Amino acid sequence: MSDSSLDIQHLFSLEGKVALVTGGSRGIGYMISQGLLQAGARVYISARKAQACKDAAAELGQYGECVALPGDVSDPDSRRQLCEQLAAAEPRLDILVNNAGTAWGADYESFPESAFDKVMRVNVTAMFALTRDLTPLLEAAATPEDPARVINIGSMEGLHIPTVHGMGNYAYTTSKAAVHHLTRHLAVELGRRRITVNAIAPGFFPSRMTDHVFENRRQEIEGNSLLGRVGKAEEMAGIAVYLSGRAGAYTSGAVIPVDGGTSINHQHAVITDT
Repeated sequence: MSDSSLDIQHLFSLEGKVALVTGGSRGIGYMISQGLLQAGARVYISARKAQACKDAAAELGQYGECVALPGDVSDPDSRRQLCEQLAAAEPRLDILVNNAGTAWGADYESFPESAFDKVMRVNVTAMFALTRDLTPLLEAAATPEDPARVINIGSMEGLHIPTVHGMGNYAYTTSKAAVHHLTRHLAVELGRRRITVNAIAPGFFPSRMTDHVFENRRQEIEGNSLLGRVGKAEEMAGIAVYLSGRAGAYTSGAVIPVDGGTSINHQHAVITDT
């Protein structure tokens, strides 16, 4: 006897779902936002630069209902305003994608403490604080069979010590390892509230953050992947839709690499000044 619950539309449709994607105006956040929209969700995107956020929401509007909520999630006042605006617009939040992040590259001897603090604040502290503050809206969406979802964007660079790009990303790699562990901790805390928490650990995908690396090191980066290439937008959107849909309802506390096998095949290069 066939099981209608295995229907592809049932497994991956996000019709009627509400999502918030931080850092949604470009790069991986934009890819994920488009995927969630095309799966049927209503998507709010947040970004620090207001005009860029509004422009991206307008572009993404061709795929579904996309609303700009500009704000800096690393700033407590801005984060509070973002949460208040979302709560005023929506009685619940089905999907939270914590994607906003930053990086800093410098040589070991001169790596500034202020940069380390900034990267940790944006990539880790703000992720925790926003998830905590939006937990009531997530709980309002959660059911035993269809939990609310938190998806944290980590990195393959939090799984191993990367050197192929020749950059001293000391704070970034440390922050992403922390994101992975925070994901597990939040999964334990929020599971009883019917909220799943998972992390995606992307490899190299085209974005403003990776443009300068691709210019100088693309051949080495592609050679480091078991598949011999960098990632595509559809591959980032696909994993996010899986984790957000019924297909991913029993996955929690996972850190999922989407890196073409790079994190188990990394080569070594001398780290140089950026």
